[in-house]
Amino acid sequence: MKKRTLGKSGLEVSALGFGCMGLSYGYGPAIEKQQAIAVIRTAVERGVTFFDTAEAYGPFTNEELVGEALAPHRERVVIATKFGFDIAPDGQPRPSQGAIGDFAPKLAELTDDVLYGDVWERPELSKRDRSLVTVAALIALNRPEQLRSHLMRARENGVPQEELLSRPDSRHY
Repeated sequence: MKKRTLGKSGLEVSALGFGCMGLSYGYGPAIEKQQAIAVIRTAVERGVTFFDTAEAYGPFTNEELVGEALAPHRERVVIATKFGFDIAPDGQPRPSQGAIGDFAPKLAELTDDVLYGDVWERPELSKRDRSLVTVAALIALNRPEQLRSHLMRARENGVPQEELLSRPDSRHY
């Protein structure tokens, strides 16, 4: 397996990584736990050393699965994860300030600045148009867990309910 060095860190990983989301979330029903562990360990045996997961996949079950599967190989692999999601039953997102602010306040501040400042506040599109594009993309990608909060944000950004109830199509882009 070819290797790659990540940035200036000197951290070396396999050129081929393994995205683990589909084992327990997102692409249909989860596969049996022991089967998923076997798949991950087979990837290690074949030279894969870079694995990706997130707390949102499951939620939490994918990280637990990956951790258990890779425990015997921990010194040989790198696990990337994404965090800062608020997995509330009502679907309301929470800025990273609330999720990680207690133990990493500067990271939370920078994350919010980038996500909600640099990305969301770009001047090329109005907030209304950004909301329409976001809602249309979430519908197209079948992401109901994220849609609820973006529908509310779209209303806050001046999109009438009637327009949100109409079928999103190319006019929203």
